[in-house]
Amino acid sequence: MSKKFQDLDLSNAYLFAAAMQDEEACRLVLQTIIGKDIQKVKVHAEHTMFYSTDYKSVRLDIYAKDALEVSYDIEMQNEDKKNLAKRSRFYQAEMDITSLKPGEDYTNLKPSYIVFICTFDPFGKQMYRYVFEPYCKEADVCLNDETRRIFLNTKGKNKADVPEELIHFLQYVENSTDEVVEKNDDETVRYLHNRVQSLKRDRTLEVGYMYLQEFLDDQIEAAVEAAVEAAVEAAVEAAVEAAVEKTKIEGKIESIMEFLTDIEEVPEDIKDKIQKEHDIQILSKWMKLAAKVESIEDFIAQM
Repeated sequence: MSKKFQDLDLSNAYLFAAAMQDEEACRLVLQTIIGKDIQKVKVHAEHTMFYSTDYKSVRLDIYAKDALEVSYDIEMQNEDKKNLAKRSRFYQAEMDITSLKPGEDYTNLKPSYIVFICTFDPFGKQMYRYVFEPYCKEADVCLNDETRRIFLNTKGKNKADVPEELIHFLQYVENSTDEVVEKNDDETVRYLHNRVQSLKRDRTLEVGYMYLQEFLDDQIEAAVEAAVEAAVEAAVEAAVEAAVEKTKIEGKIESIMEFLTDIEEVPEDIKDKIQKEHDIQILSKWMKLAAKVESIEDFIAQM
């Protein structure tokens, strides 16, 4: 059942996108995740990367650029669909392909970061933060193409390996309450909480959330109805096919018995064997045989 708007945590994609549209909130979050000072950012919520109608487009939850033209994509992820590695690869490619104008040199590509904030452990190593960048194992050399893919895990355990600020932020993502703010006393978390509390007082945003939930509920209901209808149709079709098959089997058994009883009385064991056979091809063969043999013995010998 869907949560009420007032009960949402920052892990909700709708509330997260609304909160990150505040550019200072987005800057503080990026600074906490990446671990370096970031200058003023420009934010686009639900930013669409569209290359061609022939190919899949991408809609990014939060797309931001800082004063140095560094690009950031931040995604909130609550469901493990086992596709984050290749999904992040695709997002990276889409961001890059729209970064250069015709004639520009590849050296003009700016740094870029893909960030997934997950409420589950995407790699099962119990780490709060997984950072990936191209690296040559044989030569111990980093490719230095200035791309990074970062996966955060709110369920991490390695507190000694990451900054406290990151842990505070991830705790707030899952539990956006006064208690967490008071417990951690963190600048980024306090700023985010003020932003979240302000958004929850926004009646327009709440109504938008209600409409979104209604739409999603309608989509789910329609999908369930379609699935049920398809299942019923498949069941009916299967039942009809089974009934037709059963009728064919019974018809062939009946014909075999008629042919044989016209010759002489059929032994009980042979009668039982014929009636228990459900392979339509075998029954067809026996029916042809029963129609031409002159004795039960011949039928038994050839069946």
